[in-house]
Amino acid sequence: MAYADERLPISQTRGSGAERPMLSLDALRRYLAIVIPAHLAWEFAHMPLYTIWHEGTVGEILFAGLHCTGGDILIALSTLVGSLLLVGGNWPVDRAAARWVAIVTLLAGIGYTIFSEWLNVEVREAWAYTARMPILPLVGTGLSPVLQWLIIPLLGFWWAIKPFRKEA
Repeated sequence: MAYADERLPISQTRGSGAERPMLSLDALRRYLAIVIPAHLAWEFAHMPLYTIWHEGTVGEILFAGLHCTGGDILIALSTLVGSLLLVGGNWPVDRAAARWVAIVTLLAGIGYTIFSEWLNVEVREAWAYTARMPILPLVGTGLSPVLQWLIIPLLGFWWAIKPFRKEA
């Protein structure tokens, strides 16, 4: 279903008569249309790198994949909204705003992922990696979850801003 581009004001200017920065709901929909199914696919694709794949029941594996995807959606939404509030400006029309939103969103998503993986693997022992999971030196986090929070948001941003790029 195609939506007309809807814009929602995210800030107001008073008295200057200047145009208000606007947020495109169409771009937000396009971003989520990529990141939600991509996170679901990634969760199940990299599950063999976690011990639950080998030790859990089918029900436990399905629950873990869906539960983690739900968390991914919340992280994706909160990092994007936080970035829009901090540096969004006229996202995605303004190229500088689009770039900064992507950078801040990526840094927040990767930062949270490193923290969450450390907390759940090392401290809580809520999940564990198999020997096949490549581990990042210094931080000790698995490579797959970090790549997930690099690749998927980048694909989402590419798709979200595609209709807003001006041909040179």
